[in-house]
Amino acid sequence: MTTFYSKSRNAFYPLEIQENYQNSPDGWPDDAVEIETEVYQQLISGLSSGKIIIGDEKGFPALAERPGPTKEQLIATADNQRQILLTTATAKIAPLQDAADLDMATDDEKNALTAWKKYRVLLNRVDTSTAPDITWPEQPVT
Repeated sequence: MTTFYSKSRNAFYPLEIQENYQNSPDGWPDDAVEIETEVYQQLISGLSSGKIIIGDEKGFPALAERPGPTKEQLIATADNQRQILLTTATAKIAPLQDAADLDMATDDEKNALTAWKKYRVLLNRVDTSTAPDITWPEQPVT
């Protein structure tokens, strides 16, 4: 099977259906270059190992490392992590606060309540814009 690659579209095109592409609105890509079947198979195999396919400077397909997350993605991940930790802290605080409000809290519960509230305040002060270099506060051991 003869296969072509287009760098501008980062796509493969089998020669056998070239006429279909030519009759389509997008047409057959002007920059299509023929690639060997063995090269095509190596490229497809490389996808399963986490690589991506890019066009090289001559327009031929090549395997490359997948780029790492963007700064925005790292910040979003940190924001999500903080929200998960805040939810956990709030769930721990609620019954302790109930006991304190009803003057039923033991000394251990009062100490735990203070520790969890302090932790929640520290979580809210975490600057997620510094992701991935964040020092998260330690969760209370209670």
